[in-house]
Amino acid sequence: MVEPLGTKPVLTADRTTVSRVDAPLPAPRVTASPADTGSAAAASTVAAQASAAAARPPVNTDRVAEIKRAIANGTFPILPAKIADAMIALKIDWMTPNEQA
Repeated sequence: MVEPLGTKPVLTADRTTVSRVDAPLPAPRVTASPADTGSAAAASTVAAQASAAAARPPVNTDRVAEIKRAIANGTFPILPAKIADAMIALKIDWMTPNEQA
């Protein structure tokens, strides 16, 4: 069951010895293969897309103005089910795997 708290003698027979090992060998150099050149091209494409996205403003100001007008006019659709779904999804994203079980 549960052992009582207190001091216990250390038995040296339970200990094992550790021996030193040689230093690890350096990893071999890898040269680019033809398959790697395709991934380099993909990386340059991604970099070009990232720089193009960085040139644009992060917020679509026209869409923001459209939403503001709809709210002011009272025509902006408020869908409680959609709002609830988004709130539940956010809560689930913030939960740890233990909390989700």
